[in-house]
Amino acid sequence: MSSSRKVTTVYMHHPSWSALPKEDQELLKLAQRAAGNAYARYSKFKVGAALRMDSGEIVPGSNQENAAFPAGICAERTALHAAMTMLPRGTVESVAIVVPQVKGKDPVTPCGICRQALLEQENRQGSPIRLLMGIVRGPVLETYSMDSLLPLSFDRSFLRK
Repeated sequence: MSSSRKVTTVYMHHPSWSALPKEDQELLKLAQRAAGNAYARYSKFKVGAALRMDSGEIVPGSNQENAAFPAGICAERTALHAAMTMLPRGTVESVAIVVPQVKGKDPVTPCGICRQALLEQENRQGSPIRLLMGIVRGPVLETYSMDSLLPLSFDRSFLRK
């Protein structure tokens, strides 16, 4: 007999950046600054990300498009892959994502590919990644792990023989 199950998303809604600790505000500012380095010639949708590593090091990223649109790479994965190249045994503690010219009043959340990449990093490092998604002069959404954004996720357990 079939049964229905409920999936719950848990997140915090902060009314503004000023409601956050200073170190989180700074991470959001660095993500905003990184968006200025985006190459979004085709979509005109600039995204910036900044990762805080367990060492305290901050790694920025921005989306980079090309003419074979949509074959570019998102800001989150740009920063994540740079961080893992520079600090392969590092742990990502927090990620801030900012879209400076967002339409609407809600922060932008990562795309599905970025959610999967961040989930893989959580599994790789064995600890959750805190996510801050903000709008300049607007609200911030905060999650404490990728489970909140990617329930019923695909992971390595499906690949075991």
